[in-house]
Amino acid sequence: MVSGLINANPVVYEKKERRVHNLATLPDEYAVDPIDQQEIFDILVLLFLVMNSFSLCKDIKDPEHPYTLEELKVITEDAIDVDNERSYVRVTFTPTVEHCSMATVIGLCLRVKLMRSLPSCYKVDIRVAPGTHATEAAVNKQLNDKERVAAALENPNLLDMVDECLAPPCG
Repeated sequence: MVSGLINANPVVYEKKERRVHNLATLPDEYAVDPIDQQEIFDILVLLFLVMNSFSLCKDIKDPEHPYTLEELKVITEDAIDVDNERSYVRVTFTPTVEHCSMATVIGLCLRVKLMRSLPSCYKVDIRVAPGTHATEAAVNKQLNDKERVAAALENPNLLDMVDECLAPPCG
């Protein structure tokens, strides 16, 4: 985590009760199962292992605090838009403070998580909620520019930080 906290006392919220995913309920293993808002939220908040059923494994952590993005209400299910016909997903997140220096890292974590989880045909748009960050336009531009994202992921220190946020908890 980061030393010199930007938001030393964030508000922590209760986690929302999640629906249980069960592969046995699919009528056919080759059936098209459209992606919905809650599934994207689950991808961002929860990492699932595919076996005979989905099993909860971990939550994406905030880069600065020992809490998840869900607990800090950085991401909510209502802030996710999915258009399966256009293969498009938009995630709007809310930093805990308007001058959050970790906003770009959080957005990059969200983008990487979706890049690793969704079919490659999906276009992903990551946005800071309007009016919630002092440099909202700059953060949005960075997070949705393919070249900037690729360059950021070539930085080993930044990639380590993203992987740390996405990694399962130890023990």
